[in-house]
Amino acid sequence: MPPIEIKFRRFTSLNTTIRLREGRLIVRLSDLLEHAPETIHHAIAHILLAKLYRKPIEPVYADRYRRYTQSEAVSKQAERIRQTRGRKRISSPQGHLWDLDEVFEAVNRRFFHGLLGRPTLTWSAHVAKRMLGHYDAAHNTIVVSRVFDRPGTPRYAIEYLLYHEMLHLKHPVRVRAGRRCVHSKEFQAEERLFPELQQAREFLKRL
Repeated sequence: MPPIEIKFRRFTSLNTTIRLREGRLIVRLSDLLEHAPETIHHAIAHILLAKLYRKPIEPVYADRYRRYTQSEAVSKQAERIRQTRGRKRISSPQGHLWDLDEVFEAVNRRFFHGLLGRPTLTWSAHVAKRMLGHYDAAHNTIVVSRVFDRPGTPRYAIEYLLYHEMLHLKHPVRVRAGRRCVHSKEFQAEERLFPELQQAREFLKRL
């Protein structure tokens, strides 16, 4: 067994890392996990060592860690830490072709009777194709990839993307039986009300 160095760090999330450097195991854990039960520390140790040595992770440890980190108390604490420690890169809602503020207001009137409070809207810093958009609840921000801000993007595609992220505002993430429910049945039912849903999804796939 190599010598092990373990430190808790002020990460902005529940990060855990392990590295083998010059014969030493270097482990860094979020300080949110410092006072976790001993059984959770055992689960973390098993998961990290299994990943490092490319061994299968025992389901009992994976389930124990998942249930703990996705519990309501820990999730709320992690959200507060993200708000106080994290930084959000904000550019502008005004793109070269599309104004996110204008699209948001149009979608808000069309589907939410204009009652949905407007979060911070911003284009992404880079032309991202893997994450086309996301809602950051910790910073109350919707980020849209700049890949949409170009000729050839149909309005229904960007409206659908914003509509999807706005539904996250209306239907926040819930924790049920230790599992995070991101897209609830209510969320999915309301998403199907978007008239150009199929065309929009096909356009996103082509991206």
